[in-house]
Amino acid sequence: MFLEVILEVALLHSATSVASIEKQDHCENLVGLTKRQIKICKKNLEVMESVRAGAQISLSECQWQFKTRRWNCSTVNGTRIFGKVLSDGTREAAFVHAISAAGVAHSVTRACSSGALGRCGCDRTVRGFSPDGFQWSGCSDNVAYGTAFSKSFVDARDLRAARGRSSARALMNLHNNEAGRKVIEYNMRVECKCHGVSGSCETKTCWRALPKFRNVGTILREKFDSATEVQPRTSGKRSQLVPLNHYFRYHSDTDLVYLDSSPDFCEQDSQIETPGTHGRQCNKTSRAVDGCDLLCCGRGYHTVTEKVKERCDCKFYWCCFVKCKECEIEVEVNYCL
Repeated sequence: MFLEVILEVALLHSATSVASIEKQDHCENLVGLTKRQIKICKKNLEVMESVRAGAQISLSECQWQFKTRRWNCSTVNGTRIFGKVLSDGTREAAFVHAISAAGVAHSVTRACSSGALGRCGCDRTVRGFSPDGFQWSGCSDNVAYGTAFSKSFVDARDLRAARGRSSARALMNLHNNEAGRKVIEYNMRVECKCHGVSGSCETKTCWRALPKFRNVGTILREKFDSATEVQPRTSGKRSQLVPLNHYFRYHSDTDLVYLDSSPDFCEQDSQIETPGTHGRQCNKTSRAVDGCDLLCCGRGYHTVTEKVKERCDCKFYWCCFVKCKECEIEVEVNYCL
């Protein structure tokens, strides 16, 4: 899939990284890209750095959002990204597809607005006066270009497969890719600047800005928790995904969908290349997913005393700074057996 291909190339020290693509023949050295993606790469060399950056922020965000869970987006032995966890149509695969597509859209959009890309710039279609009394002006983030590029490049792998017999997984991937992009589109912010004498706000100009990627990740993680299990249904020549349980509501365009149940991720599994939760730090007072009961899968935990440094004896000095000492304290830390 897209994120594994790009990150294995960009992060695992391959001979040719996405960041170093300066000639069209470099695109063909990116093992794992489809012919369609290679073609897009050749026509958009300057955009590929943003693709790499989008893949990196996607991985970082995945690991931050799932840092306290049994599956924590861990890479395995510095080889395949996430091991073989994404081979099945699980919730985890759904989230990774969504955050990957969102990462590329977000990164390309940001590059457009910053002037880093010659083929796109600010969104100048947002003009005139708003019913709220302000004037649209400034450099609105060009989310239309960013999402369009993400759709053409990231979706290329599954578009053809979606028309074949094994279309269910491809349809799932395409839906979740689009869900990631839609979360960005639906959460664009309005930022404003006041103009007037002595700081007054006689006139106010505003523009549309990207949501922070942390917010995008949080929304998608919530979508992960409420993801809908689906199954394929054929109507004529057209296939679509429908809820497995007909009592469930139909998923929206920002909901995540999945086909297969997830493993419990408790033990090391060489088949899907997951490390398990042995040795993971847990919170013995929590009843949530980071609690020792859940994270350690009922195996128990052991407690050790560790020394940590923290700021202490802080004093405020006029004017205007705070000065602190550095103290060493002992804390109890719990690790899964």
